Amino acid sequence: MFKALVLDQIDGKTKAEVRDLEVSDLPNEPLLVDVDYSSINYKDGLAITGTGRIVSQFPMVPGIDLAGTVTESHSDEFSVGDTIIMTGWSVGERFWGGLSEKARLKPEWCVPLPPGMTSHDAMVIGTAGLTAMLCVMALEDAGVTPESGEVVVSGAAGGVGSVALRLLAALGYEAVAITGRAEMESYLIAMGASRVISRDSMQEPAKPLEKQRWAGGIDTVGDTILGRMLAETHYGGAIAACGLAGGYKLPTTVMPFILRNVRLQGVDSVMCPKETRTVAWQRLQQLLSSEDLAEMSQTISLEEVPEYAEKIVNGQVRGRTLVKLTAQ
Repeated sequence: MFKALVLDQIDGKTKAEVRDLEVSDLPNEPLLVDVDYSSINYKDGLAITGTGRIVSQFPMVPGIDLAGTVTESHSDEFSVGDTIIMTGWSVGERFWGGLSEKARLKPEWCVPLPPGMTSHDAMVIGTAGLTAMLCVMALEDAGVTPESGEVVVSGAAGGVGSVALRLLAALGYEAVAITGRAEMESYLIAMGASRVISRDSMQEPAKPLEKQRWAGGIDTVGDTILGRMLAETHYGGAIAACGLAGGYKLPTTVMPFILRNVRLQGVDSVMCPKETRTVAWQRLQQLLSSEDLAEMSQTISLEEVPEYAEKIVNGQVRGRTLVKLTAQ
Protein backbone atom coordinates (compact mmCIF):
# COMPACT_ATOMS: atom_id res chain seq x y z
CA MET A 1 0.00 0.00 0.00
CA PHE A 2 1.24 3.50 -0.83
CA LYS A 3 -0.15 7.02 -1.19
CA ALA A 4 -0.82 8.97 -4.38
CA LEU A 5 -2.69 12.10 -5.39
CA VAL A 6 -5.46 10.97 -7.72
CA LEU A 7 -7.61 13.16 -9.96
CA ASP A 8 -11.13 12.08 -10.84
CA GLN A 9 -13.89 13.83 -12.73
CA ILE A 10 -17.27 13.80 -10.98
CA ASP A 11 -20.29 15.50 -12.60
CA GLY A 12 -17.94 17.36 -14.92
CA LYS A 13 -15.78 18.72 -12.09
CA THR A 14 -12.23 17.67 -11.23
CA LYS A 15 -11.68 16.30 -7.74
CA ALA A 16 -8.20 15.77 -6.25
CA GLU A 17 -7.62 13.54 -3.23
CA VAL A 18 -4.80 11.56 -1.63
CA ARG A 19 -5.61 7.84 -1.84
CA ASP A 20 -4.07 4.54 -0.77
CA LEU A 21 -3.17 2.41 -3.80
CA GLU A 22 -1.67 -1.00 -4.49
CA VAL A 23 1.20 -1.64 -6.92
CA SER A 24 -1.30 -3.59 -9.03
CA ASP A 25 -3.24 -0.31 -9.54
CA LEU A 26 -0.30 1.21 -11.42
CA PRO A 27 -0.03 1.12 -15.24
CA ASN A 28 1.96 -1.79 -16.70
CA GLU A 29 5.33 -0.20 -17.55
CA PRO A 30 8.84 -1.78 -17.42
CA LEU A 31 10.25 0.20 -14.46
CA LEU A 32 8.88 0.31 -10.91
CA VAL A 33 10.32 3.23 -8.95
CA ASP A 34 10.22 4.33 -5.31
CA VAL A 35 9.72 8.07 -5.61
CA ASP A 36 11.77 10.41 -3.42
CA TYR A 37 10.57 13.77 -4.77
CA SER A 38 8.25 15.15 -7.41
CA SER A 39 7.28 18.76 -8.14
CA ILE A 40 4.33 20.83 -9.29
CA ASN A 41 4.29 23.61 -11.87
CA TYR A 42 1.71 25.80 -13.60
CA LYS A 43 0.47 22.96 -15.81
CA ASP A 44 0.03 20.73 -12.76
CA GLY A 45 -1.86 23.56 -11.08
CA LEU A 46 -4.27 23.77 -14.02
CA ALA A 47 -4.78 19.99 -13.97
CA ILE A 48 -5.28 19.68 -10.20
CA THR A 49 -7.68 22.63 -9.93
CA GLY A 50 -9.55 21.67 -13.09
CA THR A 51 -8.89 25.16 -14.46
CA GLY A 52 -7.43 23.95 -17.74
CA ARG A 53 -8.06 21.03 -20.05
CA ILE A 54 -4.81 19.27 -19.25
CA VAL A 55 -5.82 15.72 -18.33
CA SER A 56 -7.01 13.52 -21.20
CA GLN A 57 -8.35 10.63 -19.11
CA PHE A 58 -9.43 9.85 -15.55
CA PRO A 59 -8.45 8.68 -13.02
CA MET A 60 -5.06 10.37 -13.31
CA VAL A 61 -2.05 10.82 -11.04
CA PRO A 62 -0.65 14.28 -11.91
CA GLY A 63 2.95 15.44 -11.65
CA ILE A 64 5.22 16.02 -14.67
CA ASP A 65 8.47 14.74 -13.13
CA LEU A 66 10.06 12.69 -10.35
CA ALA A 67 13.34 11.42 -8.95
CA GLY A 68 13.71 8.07 -7.25
CA THR A 69 15.18 4.56 -7.15
CA VAL A 70 14.40 1.62 -9.44
CA THR A 71 13.00 -1.32 -7.43
CA GLU A 72 11.91 -3.53 -10.34
CA SER A 73 13.18 -3.49 -13.93
CA HIS A 74 12.17 -5.26 -17.12
CA SER A 75 14.56 -3.16 -19.19
CA ASP A 76 18.19 -3.57 -20.26
CA GLU A 77 18.71 0.17 -19.77
CA PHE A 78 18.20 0.39 -16.00
CA SER A 79 18.84 -2.01 -13.11
CA VAL A 80 17.38 -2.37 -9.63
CA GLY A 81 19.06 0.19 -7.38
CA ASP A 82 19.66 2.78 -10.12
CA THR A 83 18.62 6.33 -9.24
CA ILE A 84 16.79 8.05 -12.06
CA ILE A 85 15.17 11.30 -13.10
CA MET A 86 11.97 11.31 -15.13
CA THR A 87 10.70 14.47 -16.85
CA GLY A 88 7.93 15.26 -19.28
CA TRP A 89 6.53 12.80 -21.84
CA SER A 90 2.88 13.71 -21.11
CA VAL A 91 3.01 12.14 -17.67
CA GLY A 92 0.31 13.68 -15.52
CA GLU A 93 -1.72 14.22 -18.69
CA ARG A 94 -1.94 10.94 -20.64
CA PHE A 95 0.19 8.75 -18.34
CA TRP A 96 0.24 8.57 -14.55
CA GLY A 97 2.79 11.00 -13.17
CA GLY A 98 5.05 11.75 -10.23
CA LEU A 99 2.73 12.68 -7.35
CA SER A 100 2.81 9.15 -5.97
CA GLU A 101 5.08 7.24 -3.60
CA LYS A 102 5.55 4.60 -6.30
CA ALA A 103 5.44 4.91 -10.10
CA ARG A 104 5.74 2.71 -13.17
CA LEU A 105 7.69 4.32 -16.01
CA LYS A 106 8.92 3.74 -19.55
CA PRO A 107 12.75 3.65 -19.75
CA GLU A 108 12.80 6.28 -22.53
CA TRP A 109 11.29 8.80 -20.10
CA CYS A 110 14.25 8.47 -17.72
CA VAL A 111 17.90 9.50 -17.46
CA PRO A 112 20.41 8.46 -14.77
CA LEU A 113 20.82 10.80 -11.82
CA PRO A 114 24.18 12.57 -12.46
CA PRO A 115 26.94 11.63 -9.99
CA GLY A 116 27.04 14.08 -7.09
CA MET A 117 23.42 15.20 -7.53
CA THR A 118 20.78 14.30 -4.94
CA SER A 119 17.17 13.42 -5.73
CA HIS A 120 16.16 16.59 -3.89
CA ASP A 121 18.35 18.82 -6.03
CA ALA A 122 17.28 17.00 -9.18
CA MET A 123 13.66 17.90 -8.47
CA VAL A 124 14.44 21.49 -7.55
CA ILE A 125 15.78 21.58 -11.09
CA GLY A 126 13.08 19.29 -12.50
CA THR A 127 11.43 19.74 -15.88
CA ALA A 128 11.58 23.50 -15.42
CA GLY A 129 15.34 23.51 -14.87
CA LEU A 130 15.95 21.07 -17.69
CA THR A 131 13.93 23.34 -19.97
CA ALA A 132 15.91 26.36 -18.79
CA MET A 133 19.21 24.58 -19.53
CA LEU A 134 17.98 23.60 -22.99
CA CYS A 135 17.04 27.25 -23.61
CA VAL A 136 20.53 28.39 -22.64
CA MET A 137 22.04 25.70 -24.87
CA ALA A 138 19.80 26.87 -27.75
CA LEU A 139 21.14 30.41 -27.35
CA GLU A 140 24.70 29.08 -27.31
CA ASP A 141 24.00 27.08 -30.48
CA ALA A 142 22.72 30.29 -32.11
CA GLY A 143 25.98 32.07 -31.27
CA VAL A 144 24.74 34.22 -28.36
CA THR A 145 27.65 34.65 -25.92
CA PRO A 146 28.13 36.64 -22.69
CA GLU A 147 29.94 39.25 -24.81
CA SER A 148 26.95 39.64 -27.17
CA GLY A 149 24.92 41.85 -24.82
CA GLU A 150 21.95 41.58 -22.50
CA VAL A 151 19.72 38.50 -22.50
CA VAL A 152 16.12 39.09 -21.44
CA VAL A 153 14.05 36.47 -19.55
CA SER A 154 10.25 36.59 -19.39
CA GLY A 155 8.21 34.95 -16.65
CA ALA A 156 11.35 35.31 -14.56
CA ALA A 157 9.78 34.56 -11.16
CA GLY A 158 8.51 31.16 -12.32
CA GLY A 159 10.31 27.82 -12.28
CA VAL A 160 11.92 28.02 -15.74
CA GLY A 161 12.70 31.72 -15.42
CA SER A 162 14.32 31.41 -11.99
CA VAL A 163 16.66 28.62 -13.08
CA ALA A 164 17.40 30.38 -16.37
CA LEU A 165 18.55 33.50 -14.51
CA ARG A 166 20.81 31.42 -12.28
CA LEU A 167 22.31 29.56 -15.23
CA LEU A 168 22.90 32.72 -17.26
CA ALA A 169 24.61 34.38 -14.30
CA ALA A 170 26.80 31.30 -13.71
CA LEU A 171 27.91 31.44 -17.35
CA GLY A 172 28.70 35.17 -17.25
CA TYR A 173 25.69 36.53 -19.13
CA GLU A 174 24.03 39.83 -18.20
CA ALA A 175 20.40 38.78 -17.70
CA VAL A 176 17.40 41.13 -17.52
CA ALA A 177 14.32 39.76 -15.73
CA ILE A 178 10.74 40.53 -16.78
CA THR A 179 8.07 40.16 -14.11
CA GLY A 180 4.59 41.40 -13.33
CA ARG A 181 5.27 41.14 -9.59
CA ALA A 182 7.21 44.11 -8.24
CA GLU A 183 7.69 42.36 -4.88
CA MET A 184 9.87 39.76 -6.63
CA GLU A 185 12.67 42.20 -7.51
CA SER A 186 15.01 41.29 -4.65
CA TYR A 187 14.47 37.56 -5.31
CA LEU A 188 15.23 37.98 -9.03
CA ILE A 189 18.39 39.97 -8.30
CA ALA A 190 19.45 37.18 -5.92
CA MET A 191 18.83 34.66 -8.73
CA GLY A 192 21.29 36.54 -10.95
CA ALA A 193 19.34 39.25 -12.77
CA SER A 194 21.37 42.39 -13.45
CA ARG A 195 18.14 44.41 -13.44
CA VAL A 196 14.38 43.88 -13.44
CA ILE A 197 11.79 45.43 -15.78
CA SER A 198 8.01 45.46 -15.54
CA ARG A 199 5.92 43.06 -17.59
CA ASP A 200 3.63 45.99 -18.45
CA SER A 201 6.45 47.60 -20.45
CA MET A 202 6.63 44.48 -22.62
CA GLN A 203 2.91 43.90 -23.17
CA GLU A 204 2.16 46.75 -25.54
CA PRO A 205 1.99 45.39 -29.11
CA ALA A 206 5.28 46.03 -30.89
CA LYS A 207 5.90 47.67 -34.23
CA PRO A 208 7.39 45.29 -36.82
CA LEU A 209 10.82 46.44 -35.62
CA GLU A 210 11.66 48.29 -32.42
CA LYS A 211 14.92 49.68 -31.03
CA GLN A 212 17.48 46.89 -30.71
CA ARG A 213 17.85 46.03 -27.02
CA TRP A 214 18.59 42.33 -26.58
CA ALA A 215 21.33 40.01 -27.77
CA GLY A 216 19.00 37.16 -26.97
CA GLY A 217 16.12 36.08 -24.82
CA ILE A 218 14.43 33.20 -23.04
CA ASP A 219 10.64 33.41 -23.27
CA THR A 220 8.32 31.36 -21.06
CA VAL A 221 5.15 33.37 -21.76
CA GLY A 222 4.52 33.71 -25.50
CA ASP A 223 1.96 35.97 -27.18
CA THR A 224 2.57 39.76 -27.05
CA ILE A 225 5.71 39.55 -24.91
CA LEU A 226 7.40 37.16 -27.35
CA GLY A 227 6.39 39.41 -30.25
CA ARG A 228 7.99 42.41 -28.56
CA MET A 229 11.12 40.49 -27.64
CA LEU A 230 11.56 39.49 -31.29
CA ALA A 231 11.07 43.08 -32.48
CA GLU A 232 13.71 44.33 -30.01
CA THR A 233 16.40 41.69 -30.60
CA HIS A 234 19.75 42.70 -32.12
CA TYR A 235 20.77 41.70 -35.62
CA GLY A 236 21.86 38.05 -35.53
CA GLY A 237 20.37 37.46 -32.08
CA ALA A 238 18.07 34.66 -30.97
CA ILE A 239 15.10 33.97 -28.72
CA ALA A 240 14.62 30.54 -27.13
CA ALA A 241 10.88 30.09 -26.54
CA CYS A 242 9.54 27.32 -24.33
CA GLY A 243 6.19 28.36 -22.87
CA LEU A 244 2.68 29.30 -23.87
CA ALA A 245 1.31 30.60 -20.57
CA GLY A 246 0.19 33.83 -22.26
CA GLY A 247 -1.31 32.13 -25.30
CA TYR A 248 -0.24 30.44 -28.51
CA LYS A 249 -0.71 33.39 -30.89
CA LEU A 250 2.39 35.28 -32.06
CA PRO A 251 1.83 38.92 -33.01
CA THR A 252 4.86 39.58 -35.21
CA THR A 253 5.91 39.93 -38.84
CA VAL A 254 8.70 38.42 -40.94
CA MET A 255 10.77 41.58 -40.53
CA PRO A 256 12.80 40.54 -37.44
CA PHE A 257 13.68 37.30 -39.21
CA ILE A 258 14.54 38.79 -42.61
CA LEU A 259 15.88 42.28 -41.87
CA ARG A 260 17.67 41.42 -38.61
CA ASN A 261 18.36 37.70 -39.06
CA VAL A 262 16.77 36.98 -35.67
CA ARG A 263 16.31 33.29 -34.87
CA LEU A 264 13.37 31.88 -32.94
CA GLN A 265 14.53 28.66 -31.26
CA GLY A 266 11.72 26.39 -30.08
CA VAL A 267 12.56 24.35 -26.95
CA ASP A 268 10.65 21.25 -25.85
CA SER A 269 12.19 19.21 -23.04
CA VAL A 270 10.26 16.13 -24.16
CA MET A 271 11.03 16.04 -27.87
CA CYS A 272 14.78 16.71 -27.64
CA PRO A 273 16.98 13.59 -28.05
CA LYS A 274 17.84 11.61 -24.92
CA GLU A 275 21.55 12.30 -25.50
CA THR A 276 20.85 16.04 -25.36
CA ARG A 277 18.80 15.65 -22.18
CA THR A 278 21.63 13.68 -20.58
CA VAL A 279 24.19 16.38 -21.46
CA ALA A 280 21.83 19.05 -20.12
CA TRP A 281 21.53 17.26 -16.77
CA GLN A 282 25.30 16.93 -16.54
CA ARG A 283 25.71 20.66 -17.15
CA LEU A 284 23.04 21.47 -14.57
CA GLN A 285 24.97 19.45 -12.00
CA GLN A 286 28.11 21.44 -12.83
CA LEU A 287 26.54 24.91 -12.87
CA LEU A 288 24.11 24.87 -9.93
CA SER A 289 25.08 24.47 -6.29
CA SER A 290 22.83 23.17 -3.53
CA GLU A 291 22.84 26.71 -2.11
CA ASP A 292 21.53 28.07 -5.41
CA LEU A 293 18.78 25.49 -5.46
CA ALA A 294 17.72 26.12 -1.87
CA GLU A 295 17.06 29.78 -2.71
CA MET A 296 14.66 28.97 -5.54
CA SER A 297 12.50 26.27 -3.97
CA GLN A 298 10.11 25.25 -1.23
CA THR A 299 9.16 21.71 -0.19
CA ILE A 300 5.64 20.57 0.67
CA SER A 301 3.88 17.31 1.52
CA LEU A 302 1.58 15.37 -0.78
CA GLU A 303 -1.41 16.48 1.31
CA GLU A 304 -0.53 20.16 0.71
CA VAL A 305 -0.51 19.85 -3.10
CA PRO A 306 -4.14 20.93 -3.78
CA GLU A 307 -3.66 24.12 -1.74
CA TYR A 308 -0.40 24.96 -3.52
CA ALA A 309 -1.95 24.18 -6.91
CA GLU A 310 -4.45 26.99 -6.28
CA LYS A 311 -1.63 29.34 -5.31
CA ILE A 312 0.40 28.49 -8.42
CA VAL A 313 -2.56 29.12 -10.75
CA ASN A 314 -3.13 32.49 -9.01
CA GLY A 315 0.54 33.51 -9.37
CA GLN A 316 1.24 33.41 -5.63
CA VAL A 317 4.24 31.04 -5.66
CA ARG A 318 7.80 31.82 -6.70
CA GLY A 319 10.44 29.47 -8.05
CA ARG A 320 10.06 25.70 -7.73
CA THR A 321 7.68 23.74 -5.48
CA LEU A 322 8.91 20.27 -4.50
CA VAL A 323 6.75 17.48 -3.14
CA LYS A 324 8.43 15.09 -0.67
CA LEU A 325 7.28 11.51 -1.14
CA THR A 326 8.28 8.75 1.26
CA ALA A 327 8.05 5.46 -0.59
CA GLN A 328 7.37 2.36 1.52
